[in-house]
Amino acid sequence: MCGIVAYIGKREAYPILIKGLQRLEYRGYDSAGVALLQDGIEVYKKQGKVQDLLDHVGDRETSGNVGIGHTRWATHGKPNDINAHPHLSGNGRLAIIHNGIIENYAELKTILENDGHVFQSETDTEVLCHLIEELQNQMDEPIEEVVRVALTKVIGAYAIVIIDRDDPSKLIAARKASPLVIGIGKDEFFMASDASPIVEYTKNVVYLGDEEIAVVTLDGKMEIKTIDDQLQTPYIQELDLEIEALEKGGFDHYMLKEIYQQPSTIADAMRGRLLTEQSLIRLGGIEEYANRIVNADRIIIVACGTSWHSALIAEYLFEDLARVPVEVEYASEFRYRNPVITNKDVVIAISQSGETADTMAALELANQRGALTYGIVNVVGSSIARVTDAGSYIHAGPEIGVASTKAFTGQVTLLTMMALSIANKRGTLSKSYYQQLLQELEAIPDKIEAALALDPKIKYIAQEFKDSENALYLGRGYNFPVALEGALKLKEISYIHAEGYPAAEMKHGPIALIDENMPVVVIATNKSAYEKIASNIQEVKARKGRVIAVVTEGDRTISEIADYTIEIPETIEPLTPLLSVIPLQLLSYHIAVMRDCDVDQPRNLAKSVTVE
Repeated sequence: MCGIVAYIGKREAYPILIKGLQRLEYRGYDSAGVALLQDGIEVYKKQGKVQDLLDHVGDRETSGNVGIGHTRWATHGKPNDINAHPHLSGNGRLAIIHNGIIENYAELKTILENDGHVFQSETDTEVLCHLIEELQNQMDEPIEEVVRVALTKVIGAYAIVIIDRDDPSKLIAARKASPLVIGIGKDEFFMASDASPIVEYTKNVVYLGDEEIAVVTLDGKMEIKTIDDQLQTPYIQELDLEIEALEKGGFDHYMLKEIYQQPSTIADAMRGRLLTEQSLIRLGGIEEYANRIVNADRIIIVACGTSWHSALIAEYLFEDLARVPVEVEYASEFRYRNPVITNKDVVIAISQSGETADTMAALELANQRGALTYGIVNVVGSSIARVTDAGSYIHAGPEIGVASTKAFTGQVTLLTMMALSIANKRGTLSKSYYQQLLQELEAIPDKIEAALALDPKIKYIAQEFKDSENALYLGRGYNFPVALEGALKLKEISYIHAEGYPAAEMKHGPIALIDENMPVVVIATNKSAYEKIASNIQEVKARKGRVIAVVTEGDRTISEIADYTIEIPETIEPLTPLLSVIPLQLLSYHIAVMRDCDVDQPRNLAKSVTVE
């Protein structure tokens, strides 16, 4: 969640750190800071945006070839200047930045206070810095060895980078359950929470492994060891990322750009995998473990947030098309209820970032119980991609907007292909229906283009409802999870309270909320339950509710009773979520803009939730 960036080399560190922090702003944060190695360690930090930090630094001295930078999303201690990172040791010799949570910080803090340490902040990170200082006073060892020993005493998650005033030619980094990538230049190194601050300078990177410690030096050397002091051979990868992908590309916001990218990102997710003429779907992870997946007793899907909604759609897909029992679990609850998992189960983990802490914890449990684990992620080299038995990337490219859009449709596209592949191997679909689904899936990018052309009408509808305080989203079948996703989008970026429900559940409570001030968004494209959805809309209208209906092109019945209709292209029912979600994304976006909300960086939210 926090953003880490660091540099060591021949260039001035400060501009690189600032630009890196700006690249990481999408992760969500409440303060920012840098520490530079000069004659000593100079620290500048400020609550607020990176621009507030820039204003705070002003014309002060920022020279130096070694430095660390950080954007903080508060866990321990409220957002303010003091709790912002970097943090210093009591003697001012060390500076540290940290992403994660030190779970035993209170115990360590008590011990350190008894030894005379005085703390300036409320953070767990400062405790870790003082712990390293205490051990440094006791040990006649290089700083990297002191850090290694300190981390053996720590319980929790961390990605850290440390500088030492008395050993200024080194950066020391370590990680456990929080991401950290090292970029390798010519006699220089870059470090960051993800690749976005690095790609401008180098394509060669090392993704630091769990419980690994890296030391990089001014003379271009790098050494990686485990926390158990085992030397590791760095695995250098080439980034498949262009700097243009990190820019807005002429759009007002990243979110709007990413909404409009969906025809191409969905096509990218299918490229080389959906082979319609051969009546074939080729997914490497499925093929490698085909026997276990096809013959699994059940599929368990773990995810959080928007990824959980894509998992719910997958439940419909796998059960309807492949006839495999599916359970969808909140990753944050999964391991705390002692779930029944066997080696005949397949556990699918879905995460845009591939770093979601709760999902990683759920995977750890699944691996311990012997289940086959399968990851669906967007970020190449991410933790989930490394700890699962198999998996597939959605190839959506960097998603900068905190509210997920193209990653959601990418996940649904990948899950649809998985369901079709398994269904074909299990023989649960007729050849004609299977081929029809392949052809319709191939046509989805063009149909999303048509849905995006409805933007002016959706913007007009947004103007009518921008001052609402509450909203209700209703859907049935495949479109019930879409209703949940539409409500989440509105909540995330416009701060309007919204709830999603199965349409039939409206009568079991939510109908009490409906009056002339309550907009009700109904996804009404389902042919299988069309008359029932029409009846639900009549029930809303009878109570003076205002209805926005997402319908299939050419619809007449619902269009006559709804206050506003948005007509999307027709497709086969299992594929409707890929189209019906588009108007809901645009509606949320426009309402948020009209309410002067920070669309790309909503308050209190982080893009990658790497702490529990």
